[in-house]
Amino acid sequence: MRFMVIMKANADSESSAPPPPGTFEAMGAYNQQLLDAGVLLAGEGLLPSSRGARVDFTGDAPAVIEGPFPETDQLVAGFWIIQTASREEAIDWVKRCPYRGENPIEVRQIAELEDFGDAVTPEVRAHEERMRDQLEG
Repeated sequence: MRFMVIMKANADSESSAPPPPGTFEAMGAYNQQLLDAGVLLAGEGLLPSSRGARVDFTGDAPAVIEGPFPETDQLVAGFWIIQTASREEAIDWVKRCPYRGENPIEVRQIAELEDFGDAVTPEVRAHEERMRDQLEG
């Protein structure tokens, strides 16, 4: 099972200020544990929303909205993609994260084709497999 682990933003991550001393080292050690266990598939931190944009599709044509965005606690500051045998194991890994802050870390299972049952036709399945092969190639 694959999971996206979502680190929410806060005033500090949105300020572009460097993190407190020891943060890089603690997170690096945690990431190394994930990697050594064969759990980590990807992980990145994101720059503040002031360096981002949103594309709004509610009108007749897509509209670009430049950051920063005010709802800090709903923004994503970083993420991991991990693969574990169960949801419980994913949560156990997240509990080990050295982060301590006001926002919880969100754990979301990544949808697989099997999750959609008969709605996935053989043609859709073949197309998805070709795209994954292309990504890995």
